[in-house]
Amino acid sequence: MPRTFSQHKYKKGIIAMIKFWLISGAAFALLSVALGAFGAHALKNVLDAYSKAIYETAVQYQMFHALALLAVGILQHIFRQLDFSWSGYAFFIGILLFSGSLYILAVSGIRWLGAITPLGGVAFILGWAMLIWKLLKV
Repeated sequence: MPRTFSQHKYKKGIIAMIKFWLISGAAFALLSVALGAFGAHALKNVLDAYSKAIYETAVQYQMFHALALLAVGILQHIFRQLDFSWSGYAFFIGILLFSGSLYILAVSGIRWLGAITPLGGVAFILGWAMLIWKLLKV
């Protein structure tokens, strides 16, 4: 019978982080599917073409980086001697800033939110760069 995280000999802090990244990734993926369906159906006749494109971009990037969070959790489990948490934090913050600002911009039309979006993009880039850096140490 496979062991659960709690039965494994990891330190409790590492177990908590692995679970956090896996649950966060799964939750953001779930929300991406739900928000994508909501946008495709409930907002179909509400958003103009420009706002629809913005909304779809938010959904896509949220899903890409939800999968990245799942990868961080899996990599942390496999390579427990390395700390992948900075990549995870960057992806998490990137989803909130990038996708979050785009969702609100698409639905509300509040243009100044477009100034927040690049900060999320930078967080995504930093997350991928830190992930590469850690993987070079494997």
